[in-house]
Amino acid sequence: MIIMGTLAAMEAFSWFIHKYLFHGPLWFIHRTHHQPKSGWFELNDIFSFLFAFLSIYLMWLGRSEPDYRFWIGAGISVYGVIYFIFHDWFIHNRFKSFKTNNPYLLGIRRAHKIHHKSMHKLPSEEYGLLLASKKYFRKDK
Repeated sequence: MIIMGTLAAMEAFSWFIHKYLFHGPLWFIHRTHHQPKSGWFELNDIFSFLFAFLSIYLMWLGRSEPDYRFWIGAGISVYGVIYFIFHDWFIHNRFKSFKTNNPYLLGIRRAHKIHHKSMHKLPSEEYGLLLASKKYFRKDK
């Protein structure tokens, strides 16, 4: 139950920091994600490493029981795995992408493509990973 709550909280938290920090004062780091790739890693990957460190640290703190810190850390870790598979692999093709006709996955991909339409800090839209506006899930797209 804590893991599921953490997943929901991570989606909301990630949306918030993506919109207000990554496309705000931390744009100097995040902009590497909106530019053409010059290699496999980008400076923006530092955010993933920070969340991974937080996850491992929380699991380590709560390891003896395991207590709520362990399960929150596990939830952050699960979100990280979802992020990697969904965002890096499926949307940005860091590995050979897989084909799908799934309306949900195609809608999320459309929303993310709209987010990356601009190479600039603003204007931008669609900051989430797993949730997007209904308009991207219409059958006529």
